[in-house]
Amino acid sequence: MGSIADVPGIRVGHAENKEALTGCTVVLAGEGMVCGVDVRGSAPGTRETDLLAPVNAVEEVHAVVLSGGSAFGLQAATGAMDYLEEQGKGLETGYAHVPIVPSAILYDLSVGDASVRPDREMGYRACQAADVHVPVGNVGAGCGATVGKALGMDRAMKAGLGTASVRLPDGLIVGAIVAVNAYGHVVDPATGKILAGPRGEDGTILDSVQLMRRSGKEQNAFPGMNTTIGVVATNAKLSKTRATKVAQMAHDGLARTTFPAHTMLDGDTLFALAGGEIQASVDLVGALAANVVAEAIVQGVTSATGVKGLPAAGDL
Repeated sequence: MGSIADVPGIRVGHAENKEALTGCTVVLAGEGMVCGVDVRGSAPGTRETDLLAPVNAVEEVHAVVLSGGSAFGLQAATGAMDYLEEQGKGLETGYAHVPIVPSAILYDLSVGDASVRPDREMGYRACQAADVHVPVGNVGAGCGATVGKALGMDRAMKAGLGTASVRLPDGLIVGAIVAVNAYGHVVDPATGKILAGPRGEDGTILDSVQLMRRSGKEQNAFPGMNTTIGVVATNAKLSKTRATKVAQMAHDGLARTTFPAHTMLDGDTLFALAGGEIQASVDLVGALAANVVAEAIVQGVTSATGVKGLPAAGDL
């Protein structure tokens, strides 16, 4: 299956608090990579995404941070900036190197200890742990991730973080890493089987959309209490505009696996990093990005382990 770290220059680090069930994941982008972003959920929590618009000046970023902790977790990106500044990495302004570190968060305050959130120190530790070996499951931003909340948290299931990559004979590599924290349920697109979602009274995993149809009303949840976030990376040579297109196309992988996706209750956000010289069609890179995002989401669900009354797919 591979990992996002198969892309040259990419290293990934996690830090988490296993008792509080929250954490963050840092994707280090070598000496800097072109970056695009696409925010599809209606309740996002982000940092530096305006900077990534194709019309804006800065071309490269030095890391992307995925974090739990709701909006509090945006502090983790400051810790990544501290680490990168120490390494002498960042945008040279003439007076200082300023690391460019976009970030997105998910809501995990409903599990574990809501008073503990990823902070500056945790973001720094995640950078220190960065490696080409990428642990999955209840780690980093996936530590407190859950899915299937249509019947409330007591009927939800544990999810986590997954990664995947593909390598073509011409050397093109596309990888993804995703923290899966959706309001809806997650399906294996290869089989159509529901892997994790809201649980009925008998423990059966139910279809979130069918439950929404039966209720016939606005879902009883606070906006933003969910959110799937991730990063795609490639060694293709892409402009900022084309990296943004790849981020858009990568959301197809989320839509193939998560039902419903991009809701008013999710802040679904995907970044796309490009740092290489491989010549490749943006349509090919985007199509492969959608595939590896779907694979990473499936792994994020199947590699999770149950905690505190929230079973994981493997437990059922």
